[in-house]
Amino acid sequence: MATDWADVYRKTYPDLVRFLHRKVWDPERARDLAQEVFVRALEHDPDDTRAWLFTIAANLARDEARSAIRRKQHLELLVTTIDRPEPPNPIERIEAAEQMKAVKAALARLSERDREVLLLWDAGLDYGQIASHTGLARTAVGTTLARARRKLVEAYDVGEGSHESLG
Repeated sequence: MATDWADVYRKTYPDLVRFLHRKVWDPERARDLAQEVFVRALEHDPDDTRAWLFTIAANLARDEARSAIRRKQHLELLVTTIDRPEPPNPIERIEAAEQMKAVKAALARLSERDREVLLLWDAGLDYGQIASHTGLARTAVGTTLARARRKLVEAYDVGEGSHESLG
């Protein structure tokens, strides 16, 4: 059966952009990479379209990171996220930026596998799709997610503690 790419695009694009944004930390670049995912996908008809698209996205994000390292560019954290509008109050904007910086730092402290599992789950993939993408056994995804969440909270708390001691 041929894939209805228009329907897949409508249903998957926002999650794909959010996933890529958390990989590259640049909303414009995340949208560009999401478009590239669909350009590459149009010539194929995979069995599990959503998981396959996220695999392409992860590979593109990994290539993007390698290119950035080669160019010795540093990715900057943005004040706003894709999911939330910018707070109108300047104090709230600063707090939101600090919180995003803390989340980014906490994610960076995780192993690649833990970070990948969390981001795939956040993007809406189910356990089977996450297992397929990461190579984990389907039965191990829940345990890995629970451990990754706990590590993320711990890493966030450690970062917040070191941030508070500077103030």
